[in-house]
Amino acid sequence: MIHSLRFRLIIAFIVVMSVAVGSISIFIHQRALAEIHRLDERTEQVLTGRMAFELSRYYHQRGGWEGIQPFVEQGGSLYGRRIILTDINGTVVADSEGELLGEQYQSDSSGKTISSPWAKDTLGMLYISPGSPADPISLMRLSAPIIQYILWGCLIAGGIALAIAFLLSRRIAEPVKTLTLAARRLGEGDLSQRVSVKGKGEVGELAQAFNSMAGDLERDIQLQQDMVADVAHELRTPLSNLRGYLEAVRDGVIEPDADTIHSLNEETALLSRLVDDLQELSLAEAGDLKLTRHTENVAGLIKKTVAGVRAKAAAKGISLSTSLSDGLPQVDIDSHRISQVLHNLLENAVAHTNKGDSITVSAGQQGEWVEVAVTDTGEGIPADDLANVFERFYRVDKSRTRTTGGSGLGLTIAKRLVEAHGGKIEVQSELGEGSRFAFTIPVAERCHGS
Repeated sequence: MIHSLRFRLIIAFIVVMSVAVGSISIFIHQRALAEIHRLDERTEQVLTGRMAFELSRYYHQRGGWEGIQPFVEQGGSLYGRRIILTDINGTVVADSEGELLGEQYQSDSSGKTISSPWAKDTLGMLYISPGSPADPISLMRLSAPIIQYILWGCLIAGGIALAIAFLLSRRIAEPVKTLTLAARRLGEGDLSQRVSVKGKGEVGELAQAFNSMAGDLERDIQLQQDMVADVAHELRTPLSNLRGYLEAVRDGVIEPDADTIHSLNEETALLSRLVDDLQELSLAEAGDLKLTRHTENVAGLIKKTVAGVRAKAAAKGISLSTSLSDGLPQVDIDSHRISQVLHNLLENAVAHTNKGDSITVSAGQQGEWVEVAVTDTGEGIPADDLANVFERFYRVDKSRTRTTGGSGLGLTIAKRLVEAHGGKIEVQSELGEGSRFAFTIPVAERCHGS
């Protein structure tokens, strides 16, 4: 409970609200004291101004300060202050306490000049003693109601904020709890786990990432299982053939002559090729495929690879030609791997074309890439199969056997080898019209600036 996300969120909100309420209370208290002091100052100013006005009016009504003493004593009693009035010579003409009458008065504090409102003549000086400053307890009593109302407001706001914090923490913690449970079940092997979290915030993005990860993991596991099943299926036929031949030789059904040995050798070669293809595909998909890249002449590489397949194409009555753009640039490739890609595409084209059809290998520059294409006029690929032709062990013609249709890994390996060079491979085809397989390889760096 203590370590739960909801508990920590609520505690965090409580701490924040406590700090906020305390800070506001201190600020309001200090501000209230300052306002009380300003009120005292304004009260002093109003008192002095009013007394000066009354004295000025008295002077003009009486023509002088004669008889002013009772008036000043009354003002001192009324306001609770000592009031001293001097004439223009500084002689005290009135003292609310009656002690300094007739004496010269000198004060450390500045007095209020009493002047005629019409002629602006100076009539005398007024000195009023300051009131006693409010003691801290009095000030606290004055500011206490304000602080009390502020505290009540803060407490109410804090309560509302705490309720909102509880709801928000629940809304945040529940998706995280759901994700945790789903992740635990996923780790236990339930790959169907998905979470449904509404919202587009960070938690929603986390849920989408989890679902994507779970989907990828499920797909990878399924592909791995399919690959194991496919490998077992592909190995079963040649192994069964080998076993049959050996049992027949053992039982004396057939003689271990040259033909039998040749058949055994063919089955062994098929097994060896399949194992090599699987190993190469495994390295490519794991990112461990080693490329020995050099600057190469792509035109020469194409002609050499085509020459290696020409005899097989001619044996089927297929026309094999090249169409290379002039001035093809040097490319940065592993020549052995790219030759393997082209060879796989040519083998695939020969396997799916018949007598009288043609195969053309073309190449041309496209910016910083060279595109190599193998185009045939063969049987073509159905639209439903185009998206799967690069999948391992996939055959468009399901009736083809391992012997006539290959291992089903050639196009998959070609795709991985091209992608290892940073390029891409794609296919265009129409059923009965032929196919076009094209891949790109990078131009060598020294050719970029030429």
